[in-house]
Amino acid sequence: MSKVRIVIAGPRGNMGKEAVNMVVHTDDFELVATVDSKHDGMKLSELDGFHQVEVPIYTDMQRCFEENQVDVLIDLTAPAFGRKHMEIAFSNGVRPVVGTTGFTDEDITQLRGLAEEKGLGAIIAPNFAIGAILMMKFSQVAAKYMPDVEIIEQHHDRKLDAPSGTAVKTAQLISEVREQKTQGHPNEKEELQGARGADFEGMRIHSVRLPGRVAHQEVIFGGDGQTLTIRHDSINRTSFMPGVKLAVESVLRIDTLVYGLEHIIE
Repeated sequence: MSKVRIVIAGPRGNMGKEAVNMVVHTDDFELVATVDSKHDGMKLSELDGFHQVEVPIYTDMQRCFEENQVDVLIDLTAPAFGRKHMEIAFSNGVRPVVGTTGFTDEDITQLRGLAEEKGLGAIIAPNFAIGAILMMKFSQVAAKYMPDVEIIEQHHDRKLDAPSGTAVKTAQLISEVREQKTQGHPNEKEELQGARGADFEGMRIHSVRLPGRVAHQEVIFGGDGQTLTIRHDSINRTSFMPGVKLAVESVLRIDTLVYGLEHIIE
């Protein structure tokens, strides 16, 4: 069986570094190139932290695909580039696995149309941690019986979007089984704007941004005389790599766009 030929976009980021390490140490995977915002023409091994990873760096993704045989793009860049990179991948017959967030419902619909038109699989994952996916699934089950719920997500202070894609995805899954209701006192008043967090169909989502955090979320359900808290913590970014590996393996077997790893976990 031939190896899966992979390009990683964003190799110098925290997630990118872990992804490079995962790919080069997976027997069935082959890292053929990387795409970065600079260092065009250099080898990845010339950068700190990538000893003996002898693959080229490109700043032009189109040229990267033209000069290499590629099966899968792992894109771990910024939200501003995710859609553009997916479109370039589709036009070159490459299946994207994307870990950036910030996609609108319209983006996902249009990108799914492109994937199906090309007969290619694609996966966008707000969170690659298997435990986080289970947290979302468990929360959806709990919401059938305890509809009063708030979400608190915590991330490092370099994260650009708030709330996180995981928090939004969790709220979306809960909303599929929960009748919409507005929580809290009907006459409550925010003495400081935003104190009650973002409002998603009556649910509240709170975002914390602090140094020392990685990715953490708790979903708190309240009922008469009881509460239920479902929490997940990513202690470091290696927690995301089993999910990235699963996404790469899964994207080869589908011919549409899947949004969220929960759809490929049994």
